[in-house]
Amino acid sequence: MAIKFQYNKTALQQLEKQLKVRVRALPTIKNKESALRVEVKKAKDEVVRLDNEYKQTIKTYDHMVALWGEFEKSLIGIDNVHLSVKKIAGVKTPVLDHIDFYLEKFSVFNKPKWYLDGVELVKKIVSIGIERQVFHRKMELLDRARKKTTQKVNLFEKVQIPGYEDAIRKIKRFMEDEDNLSKSAQKIVKSRQQEMEVAL
Repeated sequence: MAIKFQYNKTALQQLEKQLKVRVRALPTIKNKESALRVEVKKAKDEVVRLDNEYKQTIKTYDHMVALWGEFEKSLIGIDNVHLSVKKIAGVKTPVLDHIDFYLEKFSVFNKPKWYLDGVELVKKIVSIGIERQVFHRKMELLDRARKKTTQKVNLFEKVQIPGYEDAIRKIKRFMEDEDNLSKSAQKIVKSRQQEMEVAL
């Protein structure tokens, strides 16, 4: 990215101001990037943990597979999922507050005695699944923000800051050269005037 500038003091001051802003902002952006990286890792670890917990929960009830054919699917369902928002390094992420389940009324005496355990198992499995989805979404949002922040860090570090420094250096050299030429011209004019005065 070539920085457009003019060879004058105003342009020099503007470039110095822009450079100062970027140099001052860079550590903050780097801190945000590292914080986001840590949070992405935490969310990823939580997704893996919930995946394992889900598989383990299913595995512990493998012996009951035959009984699930008797279980009425309409007996339990999700009424509402309550989410809130939490900001992490400036990124809004979802947080699972709680899940409202609805349970159809049934006679404990007329149904098999494992029905109550079945209801609790369904609640547990669904809760784990929803929590996993929430953490997965959180991980996606944080990772997207981290990528954008990394791009900004790279833009500042590798493109803009060196570009502004180079432009400032060029303007200063130009102004120094112009100043030196001006002084040299003044010396030449002065020495000619002195020669003319001596000749008269």
